[in-house]
Amino acid sequence: MRVAVLSGGRSSEHEISLVSGAAVAEGLRQAGHEVLEVLLDRDGGWSLEGAPVELVPGGGLLGADVVFPVLHGPYGEDGTVQGLLELLDVPYVGSGVAASAICVDKIRFKQAAAGAGLPQVDWVGLVEDEPPDRRARAIEQVGALGYPVFVKPARLGSSVGIVRAAGPDELDPALDAAFAHDPRVIVEAASPGLEVEVAVLGPTHAPEVSVAGEIVVKASQSPGGWYDYAAKYSEGGMELVVPARISDAAAARLREEACAAFTGVGCSGLARVDFFVEGDEVLVNEVNTIPGFTPTSVYAALWEASGLAYPALVDRLVAIAVEDQAKRQRHLF
Repeated sequence: MRVAVLSGGRSSEHEISLVSGAAVAEGLRQAGHEVLEVLLDRDGGWSLEGAPVELVPGGGLLGADVVFPVLHGPYGEDGTVQGLLELLDVPYVGSGVAASAICVDKIRFKQAAAGAGLPQVDWVGLVEDEPPDRRARAIEQVGALGYPVFVKPARLGSSVGIVRAAGPDELDPALDAAFAHDPRVIVEAASPGLEVEVAVLGPTHAPEVSVAGEIVVKASQSPGGWYDYAAKYSEGGMELVVPARISDAAAARLREEACAAFTGVGCSGLARVDFFVEGDEVLVNEVNTIPGFTPTSVYAALWEASGLAYPALVDRLVAIAVEDQAKRQRHLF
């Protein structure tokens, strides 16, 4: 098939997306596909080998059979590009508009998770320009979470803009740092549990879950001891322990809750579901609909450990995208 790979984008995760996109393109070539590497510039322009790409509603994209978005954060993972691809009438890998928009927004996802009865850490959402009385109430609620807390931009990944606030005196600077990236910010209670992740693959109605992997942060790369940007992307910054060192009961709950989160929000194709595991208790943290995608990134590494090699993984995702498009076209809407 002819597959257009989209990478780059306007978000703060532009560089990470480029690395992931190059890896996906190579994996697709190894799987026998023809690949078009489309660059999304920081200013919003699209180009192929330096030439601007013209987008025509209903006209597809460069004659591609499938589009593989490898875009992280706003303007790519949030439903915007997915909506554009719907208008272009071309199959694409991954979740649709609604699921993408919900999962990229940590506040909206946690609201949806609460409605679905999924277990999670306590949290408080804040908006940059909210009235002073609401801000004061939110700060009181943050205090009730207990310290330390993690302050995060609501719609970014890769730990960009996240600050750990050890006490009340560190909260305002942490909020300022997060608000620099996003007008919506979430403050989460710290969990004493292990950070464990699973990879999900398949259509909405029949997801498969990989073996679980435990994130072990190297103190030399993250003095604070948490899974920050340096730990994620510095060589040797973290170790992925597969299978995770958790009980059989916790492992079973992980699979159950990962499927519940994936299907409940309406994801399709792929997702990485992040958890905190406290003994046998499992807490859902996030669902990433376009996780990091190099062969050594957690998502691909978990499938490799589960017996699915990288080229076969991206090939499977392309096939699911084609199936999803065929299903959509059976309905009149």
